[in-house]
Amino acid sequence: MLDHGAAPPATKPPSSPSPTRAPALGTRLMRRKPVELLVAEAGQGEGGALRRSLTMWQLTMISIGATLGTGIFVVLGEATPLAGPAVTISFVVAGLTALFSALSYAELAGSIPVSGSSYSYSYATMGELVAWICGWCLVLEYGVSVAAVAVGWGEYVNELLDGTIGVTIPDAVAAPLGEGGFINLPALVVVLLAMVFLMGGAKESARINTIMVVIKIATLLLFCGIGFLGIKAGNYTPLAPLGVTGISAAAATLFFSYIGFDAASTAGEEAKNPKRDLPRAIMLSLLIVTALYCLVALVAVGAMPWQDFEGTEAALAQIMKDVTGHSFWSVVLAAGAVVAIASVVFAVLYGQTRILFAMSRDGLMPKAFARVDKRTGTPRANTFIVSAFCAVLAATIPLGELANATSIGTLFAFALVNVAVIILRYTRPTMNRTFRVMLFPVTPLLGFGFCVWMMISLPGVTWAVFGGWMAAGLVFYFLYGLRRSRLATAEK
Repeated sequence: MLDHGAAPPATKPPSSPSPTRAPALGTRLMRRKPVELLVAEAGQGEGGALRRSLTMWQLTMISIGATLGTGIFVVLGEATPLAGPAVTISFVVAGLTALFSALSYAELAGSIPVSGSSYSYSYATMGELVAWICGWCLVLEYGVSVAAVAVGWGEYVNELLDGTIGVTIPDAVAAPLGEGGFINLPALVVVLLAMVFLMGGAKESARINTIMVVIKIATLLLFCGIGFLGIKAGNYTPLAPLGVTGISAAAATLFFSYIGFDAASTAGEEAKNPKRDLPRAIMLSLLIVTALYCLVALVAVGAMPWQDFEGTEAALAQIMKDVTGHSFWSVVLAAGAVVAIASVVFAVLYGQTRILFAMSRDGLMPKAFARVDKRTGTPRANTFIVSAFCAVLAATIPLGELANATSIGTLFAFALVNVAVIILRYTRPTMNRTFRVMLFPVTPLLGFGFCVWMMISLPGVTWAVFGGWMAAGLVFYFLYGLRRSRLATAEK
């Protein structure tokens, strides 16, 4: 029987939806960007898209253009006093280190063909914080190496001017503070010239780069032909006067010479057939560069006593002059070196702009770096900003410090690429791969180990500079990138 006088049963008020909790900091730092999303966004920028116009041959020339230059024309003079005639072995050691990493780059470039290079590979495998650290190292690798290469360019400009018209650029405007001058004007000029060419578009830039690469390969072969006539067997003994330590130290310095073989991977969003062509371009370019480096080094130390390389930044031109007794051939070599080193500035500057393009698209860098000009299909604002930064560095910082800082940033990024290959093999075993690292996982583990070994071989001051650079990068990430990341905004 119903009790009509009874109070109605109490009812619970409707529950309000619980507020969405923000992911924990650790989760946010470890969030990964899916490979499919990376590939789907390829080429897309702010207000426009990059154009796919580069062939396998052009990609190979970009990598050779970014690699073959200052290492053999300039840094050889710094490395030979460390190792003696065994500097050729140092080139082989540095080349092997690069090879192990190149194999890993080739697999990832064929699987994730985007412009971010090892930054994007790290984002897909190890999370946002590691990706940022890798990207920040790439800024050091590419941006600072542009400046370092530009500094070496001025040495050969002076050699060319002296041999043709008998004048040189005064030290006051041809060397930075600390090296007898106030500003390195030639270094400033070559960076700005590269900027102008890059503004024209990827296809047009690739054509110019190819011409310059052919000229510098011909120049080095000419040197080998003439330098061979001046070889003295006694210059090869003792082979390693400073022992294994000297070979290791020289190899760490010469690793700077191999920076750039990965430049093809930064063109992943402008390649016509990236999955097929990127791995081929990376491996072919490294093979050509290593062969030329070893050949030139072998001839150079045979034609000139290793002690005489001390303080000689235009060593190859000096050897040509000594062997022939005439300045004509050294002028020819200096002219080839001017073109060669300019092409490195050109190709490396290109790679830097594309990496920042990818980081900007992910929200970790300001939007200006991802803005694409509709007429040329290039990130013009990005190119201008990067060029201005590199030009200032080139004009004011000595070559030695720039080269070592670049090497440690590169070695760190390469180490991460070797780790990324291992992670992606285990997390995505069925992914379509157009190139696979042989002897897996031994090869990437060796690549990682070599990178760590060569980093340890670098001097303490280089580690101090690297530590300061990384600290500045982490501050920028936590103040800017962590909140503005596109993955972060997608979670809100």
